[in-house]
Amino acid sequence: MKLLVVGGGGREHAIIRALKKNPQVETIYSLPGNGGIAQDAECVPIGATDIDKIVAFAVEKKVDYAVVAPDDPLVLGCVDALEAKGIPCFGPRANAAIIEGSKIFAKNLMKKYGIPTADYAVFEDMDQALAYLDTAPVPTVVKADGLALGKGVIIAQTREEAKTAVREMMEGGKFGASGSRVVIEEFLTGPEVSVLSFTDGKVVKPMVSSMDHKRAGDNDTGLNTGGMGTVAPNPYYTPEIADRCMKEIFLPTIAAMNAEGRTFRGCLYFGLMLTPKGPKVIEYNCRFGDPETQVVLPLLESDLLTIMRACTNGTLAETEVKFADKHACCVILASKGYPEHYQKGFPLTMTEEAAAHTYVAGAKLDGDTLVTSGGRVTGTTAVADSLEEAIREAYRISDGVHFENAYRRSDIGQRALQALK
Repeated sequence: MKLLVVGGGGREHAIIRALKKNPQVETIYSLPGNGGIAQDAECVPIGATDIDKIVAFAVEKKVDYAVVAPDDPLVLGCVDALEAKGIPCFGPRANAAIIEGSKIFAKNLMKKYGIPTADYAVFEDMDQALAYLDTAPVPTVVKADGLALGKGVIIAQTREEAKTAVREMMEGGKFGASGSRVVIEEFLTGPEVSVLSFTDGKVVKPMVSSMDHKRAGDNDTGLNTGGMGTVAPNPYYTPEIADRCMKEIFLPTIAAMNAEGRTFRGCLYFGLMLTPKGPKVIEYNCRFGDPETQVVLPLLESDLLTIMRACTNGTLAETEVKFADKHACCVILASKGYPEHYQKGFPLTMTEEAAAHTYVAGAKLDGDTLVTSGGRVTGTTAVADSLEEAIREAYRISDGVHFENAYRRSDIGQRALQALK
């Protein structure tokens, strides 16, 4: 089989490595891929949002199956365009990907169908939003409506901070058109959990839960990033909570999307907060999370391609989705200064052991030399019988990844270890 994977980050590298395990797979094209992915797939310099070129390439190469991994091409209708040419895909169509593409759509869906989430108000007029903030409780959360590379959410500790966030989004155009409408919502407390799930639009088969570490600095200090590391499973996500989430959140969401004529097939990501009043949805993503994928897929014992095709074909109920009863930890190495200003172009080298356990996110080939090209550069994952061992191994192996200006958090997984105690 010839596969095509749209995207070029650490998540896509993890997906490609998992897909390669299927003996039927002969070729994987990665569009655009990156310098590290080039070790595992044939990289083609076509951007993830260049839908016309992606479709033309897929048709020309007679691709048998496509996986559209990032949010932008999903929201732009990449799956619709590929399917129109007879190429089956993993990922939702545009009318279902709106669940991530518009936070306002997602919040209104939850309100309409009684799915637990934070209280909220929607604004298209900046003056009205600012007036609302005069009496809103703080802390409060300000969200840009559209996609903003995971950075369109501001947790404001004071009213002035919240007003600044609103002005930057609605007047300053900080996130372009994505911030022309905003959601202001109640600040929830409790442990956060990420649950990625496979769905064919009828049944939901959750993957192992995970815990992301969003802040740039140790002890959750500094700016929000795309994620500095992950562990799985998340110790706060007990079997009792999992049952409750299935009944109150997962199945109702799939039913709500069906009722709206927006059947969701692919990977639906549930960002949850385990509040004192029970689990609530913070956000939906219409795709695999990054860097959650880098700890979840290494624990998958079933065949990923078989599961993906079952999601497309509507046969997920009869398809095995099995995860190892183990623990995984992923440690991200970023460029110093990320998520703001950082230098790139430094040679990236890895020991043989590190290369086997590392997913490359931000690196390109300069001739034959792998050089850094992004903020988050690599993610090194270790799997072990205990969480403590997985964390220790992930750090030890990531010591074998070298580039100038490398930075990593030193406390990935410590919060999860405390929870286990």
